[in-house]
Amino acid sequence: MSLSLGEIAARFGCELHGDPDGVVDRVATLANAGPDAVSFLANPAYRAALADTKAGAVLVSADDAQACPVPALVCADPYVTYARVATLLYPPHLPESGVSATATVDESARVPASASVGPGARIGAAVVLGEHAAVGPNCVVESDCSLGEGTRLLANVTLCRGVRLGARCLIHPGAVIGADGFGIARAPEGWIKVPQVGSVTVGDDVEIGANSCVDRGAIEDTVIGDGVRIDNLVQIAHNVRIGDHSALAAMVGIAGSTEVGRRCLLGGASGVVGHVKIADDVILGGRCMVTSDIREPGMYGSAMPHQEIAVYRRNVARFRQIDRMARRLKQLEKALGIGRGIGRQGSD
Repeated sequence: MSLSLGEIAARFGCELHGDPDGVVDRVATLANAGPDAVSFLANPAYRAALADTKAGAVLVSADDAQACPVPALVCADPYVTYARVATLLYPPHLPESGVSATATVDESARVPASASVGPGARIGAAVVLGEHAAVGPNCVVESDCSLGEGTRLLANVTLCRGVRLGARCLIHPGAVIGADGFGIARAPEGWIKVPQVGSVTVGDDVEIGANSCVDRGAIEDTVIGDGVRIDNLVQIAHNVRIGDHSALAAMVGIAGSTEVGRRCLLGGASGVVGHVKIADDVILGGRCMVTSDIREPGMYGSAMPHQEIAVYRRNVARFRQIDRMARRLKQLEKALGIGRGIGRQGSD
């Protein structure tokens, strides 16, 4: 597909500095773009590459427009506009409707003519597929599941019993939704499995990455809100609730019965213990560990940045001495008459 610069400007509200009849049919980085490609500048770290770009056009903010040597599409948020342009240039590949001859579909399942069921897929009893839904090769959709209109499962996705997906969801290969949560009770003779009788409810326009897991609820459902984005290798435990339009980067782990608010961003490998609540509009830095409620929006972090190994080892040794140092500090404050008493008022 190709787009004229005038069409891009009109469709996405850009101010065009250049020939509206110029045409692009692909996207590329500033450094590697040619006259047939559109690029963008959103990160100031790449501003130096703008001067030498050979792109057919660049999506830029007003601050960078004058420095652009090629046609400029000036917009408020170049990266968001780039995403929309790229979506037009690279429309998703949709499988043809129909049921593969090697798929297995229970006779009680409802599969509309517009839906697609790929080779080797298995559709269980009482499953309901929405119009234009797609179940990819070797997927397993167990009994009583439902997929909303336009929802797509790519290859090897497993939906366990009773999972409900909203409209226009995209589930990447290897994801497992609705497996049992980690429900076990410790008895004198050993572990006893706690039946996981809830399921998983996923809202509209949700994307779940490859090999991520969303566990079914222990009693009530695990709930993923509308517009949520979940990266690869994410673990969401039983009865977690994720608010609308939140995003979880790779290797995030959320323990059971935790509530994450709306529009939250959880950085890579961050973790959240069970039974806590995170307010709306919270951002967690990478490897952040949340051990108690976060009641106010804002940015939070807890992981140390990288250090030269000798410095890191010295600091680890000091960490082990913190408790002893704290006790010595209290003794010193007591001897000097500061701390709890007179020293807290007016002294630094």
